[in-house]
Amino acid sequence: MNRLKKLYCRTFQTAFKLALPFLPYRKPQIVGSVKELPDVIRGSGKTSVLIITDSVIRGLGLTSRLERALSKNEIPFTVYDKTVANPTTANVEEALDIYHEQDCDVIIGFGGGSSMDCAKAVGARAVKPKQSLARMKGILKVRKRLPLLIAIPTTAGTGSETTLAAVITDAKTRHKYAINDFPLIPRYAVLDPKVTLSLPPFITAATGMDALTHAVEAYVGRSTTISTRRDALHAVQLIFSNIDTVYTDGGNVNARRDMLHASFYAGCAFTKSYVGYVHAVAHSLGGEYNVAHGFANAVLLPFVLEAYGSSIHKKLHKLAIAAGIADKDTPRATAAALFIDAIQDMKCRFGIGDTIEEIQEEDIPKLARYADKEANPLYPVPVLMDAKELERFYRLLMK
Repeated sequence: MNRLKKLYCRTFQTAFKLALPFLPYRKPQIVGSVKELPDVIRGSGKTSVLIITDSVIRGLGLTSRLERALSKNEIPFTVYDKTVANPTTANVEEALDIYHEQDCDVIIGFGGGSSMDCAKAVGARAVKPKQSLARMKGILKVRKRLPLLIAIPTTAGTGSETTLAAVITDAKTRHKYAINDFPLIPRYAVLDPKVTLSLPPFITAATGMDALTHAVEAYVGRSTTISTRRDALHAVQLIFSNIDTVYTDGGNVNARRDMLHASFYAGCAFTKSYVGYVHAVAHSLGGEYNVAHGFANAVLLPFVLEAYGSSIHKKLHKLAIAAGIADKDTPRATAAALFIDAIQDMKCRFGIGDTIEEIQEEDIPKLARYADKEANPLYPVPVLMDAKELERFYRLLMK
């Protein structure tokens, strides 16, 4: 990357870091079970609920415990279960119509990141009925308190229950964009392990490594705070202690609960301190080839950490201690290598390889430009790279 662009990126990142203490970040309040939600809803003075999910989640019966709890407590609710994998403006408008028709004042996003993104966008449209989602694209365009927003993640990975972002796809143009504002952070996150018990092993592993990527990228970046470093280290410790257990014994409720908490704390870390080139490259692969985001992150993570080199050895040493694979007397370079090797070994155990077969050589310059545009200057990465330098990661994944 040329010197002028580096100066611009680092100046932008420094200004953002200096502003962090003055921005209204907050953590959702944790609720341990869907059965506790009737008390939460009544305690908030609310009366009617819209549950936003997808047909697969509802078809598996995962929403039934919540539905029974609401019915038992005579709290009216309606379910919108047509959310698609990349939620569209059409999904949001359909759910919004139901929200108004049923006089709802509570929105629950139940599922993965897509359902939670849809729920956030419905809340934004509910409080800004004269403004389209497209006009909310970007940063700080909502600026109004949403209806009571509750997130119930069914995977331990995305961290969407902690974030201020909703990613929406225009139903007509297929243009995908993010809406980022503090009111989109859910008020409550329900970390109920029982809704994750049906996840198959491979998805369990890929989403768990997605959470690991969130924690690691947030920690090694240059815009950390005391709280984000603490959250990232806690997430890494929980993931290394539990991910193999949930992979081999999906019915282990305690391990599932710990993974949900790991995802939550990793989400809190990256929401404030951001991510890095793993995410930028993975997002480009998802957009071009529909490669699953958690899987792409898992494949990429050790390669990008190796590319950062000695600039992150001190931080990887601390992560290795949190993971239980090094101690304070281990030399930094050795601990860093141990940590990267541990991630590579984790991939092997879970059947996650080192390649992504969809990548085409002729697409690489375009993909790298997308990654460069996403990451620079926003992501406070340890080592800055431009599009040309980022091309190496796509070629690594083709071998």
